[in-house]
Amino acid sequence: MRELGFSVVRVAEFAWSIFEPTEGVFQFGLFDRALELAHKHGLKVIIGTPTATPPAWLTHKYPEVLNVTQEGVTLHHGLRRHYNYSSQKYRELSAIITRRMAEHYKDHPAVIGWQIDNEFNCEINEFYAPADHDAFREWCITKYGTLDKLNEAWGTVFWSQTYSEWEQVCLPRPTPGKKQPNPHQALDEKRFISDNTISYAKVQTDILREVAPHQWLTTNGLFGHLDSHRMQDDLLDFFSYDSYPQFSTIYYDKNEENPLADRGWSQTLSAVRSISPNFCIMEQQAGPGGWVNRMDMPSPKPGQMRLWTYQSIAHGANMVVYFRWRTATFGNEIYWHGINDYHNKLNRRVHEAGRIGAELAQAGSRIASTRYTADIAMLRDYDNEWDGEYDVWHGPFSRQSGKAWFKALTRRHIPSDTVYVRTGTTIEDLKRYKVLIYPHPAIMRDETAALLEQYTREGGIIIFGCRTGYKDERGHCYMRPFPGAAAALTGISVEEFTMVKGTREAVSMKWSGGKEALTGADSFNDVLLPESDSVVVVAHYASDYYAGKPAVTKNKFGEGEAWYFGAVFNESSAGQIIERLGLVSPAADWLALPEQVELSIRQDASGPLHFLLNYSEQPALITLSEEKTDLLTGKKLSGTVDLEGYGVLVLS
Repeated sequence: MRELGFSVVRVAEFAWSIFEPTEGVFQFGLFDRALELAHKHGLKVIIGTPTATPPAWLTHKYPEVLNVTQEGVTLHHGLRRHYNYSSQKYRELSAIITRRMAEHYKDHPAVIGWQIDNEFNCEINEFYAPADHDAFREWCITKYGTLDKLNEAWGTVFWSQTYSEWEQVCLPRPTPGKKQPNPHQALDEKRFISDNTISYAKVQTDILREVAPHQWLTTNGLFGHLDSHRMQDDLLDFFSYDSYPQFSTIYYDKNEENPLADRGWSQTLSAVRSISPNFCIMEQQAGPGGWVNRMDMPSPKPGQMRLWTYQSIAHGANMVVYFRWRTATFGNEIYWHGINDYHNKLNRRVHEAGRIGAELAQAGSRIASTRYTADIAMLRDYDNEWDGEYDVWHGPFSRQSGKAWFKALTRRHIPSDTVYVRTGTTIEDLKRYKVLIYPHPAIMRDETAALLEQYTREGGIIIFGCRTGYKDERGHCYMRPFPGAAAALTGISVEEFTMVKGTREAVSMKWSGGKEALTGADSFNDVLLPESDSVVVVAHYASDYYAGKPAVTKNKFGEGEAWYFGAVFNESSAGQIIERLGLVSPAADWLALPEQVELSIRQDASGPLHFLLNYSEQPALITLSEEKTDLLTGKKLSGTVDLEGYGVLVLS
């Protein structure tokens, strides 16, 4: 490991049955020997609390800790993450193992930090054990205080769902028509799961802060039904993420046009960066991956492991830990290959890791002080993500539009950020960006609308898509003309709307106010009606019964402007707005790049670092009109340069 340039290793995240083979009996010998060897060779160690995998003695003796499906089926021992966060017994036993490990390793010279659990809400992110129903009921009592307020928030008068006793309140349970709960109850369910997960994690972080205050805390995520931003704010020193770019090959929509494949992982990394500007990659893909029965990913081609490593670093990672060192010879993950194969002999991936290690030994200190920079941000929020899991009238649109915008921007070499709109979001958080894209915020509080109005009034540009602003935080529809809370900012109302699916033919829109163009108006159409003299119609629908009606508008608002796009974005329509706003690459005056190369920029007081990442197996021709230095090799570059297939340059 030291020969390859590694400096940090992670251990123990699934090792509960090794540390505590039977209840109350603890042994540390195996990991003591491992940590002593690490220290001897100058390696620092991250210890994982092993609570993602309760041992057999625990689940056999205390079956109440197990998770249960909505249908009432208990999920038993045999995989991982088979517990529920609400079980007081599980919290008690988790606290015991965490405290014993913390006390044992709090002064170990090799230990620098702790990973809490492993991948909260991975595998499963719904919980219906009896303890969960009880905990949800208490959460509702705390949130609403009275049944009258709960009934109002959930709209229970509809279909005679009104609750008259607290004992009647539970998490969503099976209903006629498969999974069709009250939508407002379902939204609160996601909020409860997030709060409950964070409160379980706090059991461990409180102990570690008390016993080992000089060691940092993190956890690895980004999974559903969890407000990772709040977890970071409340509990962690920084956030960690597990990066497997080839997931794009197994979760890939076969109908998607112009897919980005592993390059699309950069958009996910931007969401991680919104939690921690600089973060850790706790698991970076190092080989072909898969369990025995799923996720059968091919082997990375020569150079791809290096490319993916720098993809993570370019987007804000300041620590990269590979998964794994040697491939496991038994268990569900025998095909989740690491840097080494089963035999532990030299292979291509080992040599590639050594190249990366040598490069970062030279360049790492310069990179570490920098942060990713962008002038454009995609806005997201948890309420709409959680509500949209159930509500098909807006939920499916956000991912489609977000991907379309990211494609349009990255292929024009325009870096972008992700920003989550939260209760504590300030005008200063938004003013860092010249342009904000908020594709389909169906739920929009009046306070959020006021913040966006202030941003626009002070010179910002905000871009909305269809289905904007018509719900409050409970998921109730405003009794106001659409787009509800965003009406004043956009200066329009929605005359009528329709889904575009089934027997409906695809609809198009014709753009003016620049180079005329025709693009698709996908999935849903808001027919717009200007309500203010400051509104300019940028595009009209070109087909169906509303042909000629406004489809895209922009409204002068203070020093800025608000755009409203009446459909779900595709790459072409996002490109039309980019061109009309005059957005170009921040390096356009000295750097010409082909479409296959991504540009990312990290910067500090010493200046910017331009990461050039070639996602093609074929070489890319780039042109520099200014002399730059490649930080990874020290070579000075100018004029025409061949960037090798899957190659990386870091220009300063």
